[in-house]
Amino acid sequence: MNIVPNSKIDKTKINHFFIEHWGSPEMVISSGTFQCNELEGFAVLNELEEIIGLVTYKIHGGICEIISLDSLVEKRGIGSLLINKVEKIAQEKDASRVKVITTNDNLNAVNFYQKRGYQIIEVLPNAVDQARKVKPEIPFTADNGIPIRDEIVLQKCLSEDRGIRSDIKYITDDKISRSVFIASKQRLARELS
Repeated sequence: MNIVPNSKIDKTKINHFFIEHWGSPEMVISSGTFQCNELEGFAVLNELEEIIGLVTYKIHGGICEIISLDSLVEKRGIGSLLINKVEKIAQEKDASRVKVITTNDNLNAVNFYQKRGYQIIEVLPNAVDQARKVKPEIPFTADNGIPIRDEIVLQKCLSEDRGIRSDIKYITDDKISRSVFIASKQRLARELS
């Protein structure tokens, strides 16, 4: 397997890849509308120079956001190779975290990212309905029969500080849990200062 920057691959080949696998190079998610064929990224090529894996990303505000990740051959480490490469670039460019948005039907993606240290930090109910206003060809139901409705935001901290963070929404559903949580957060803040 050969990993190369997207900038070293013919734009027509990348464009064709997105049309074949996503319907178009346009990706519409809650963080914005992106032309994936114009983003930075990496591709894994097979011995015939065909794209068998592709990742695109954008770094902004100290956060690296993976916009798309595709692995056409599962269980060969292609997806892991690509996100490891993006995480390395993110660290080199002083990004403190990597985030990715997927949809509620994409259970394989949720599992994949969590196994690699990503945490679910937010669920955006009905976010895909908003995306369909821009890109109406987004299907309503996935191949697995699950309605495509919500976005799931996952994030991985690249720094050593993995304590309770102010930018993550922590949700508790009762007064006792909330009291314990607040006390734990205050204790941790004292320990870190």
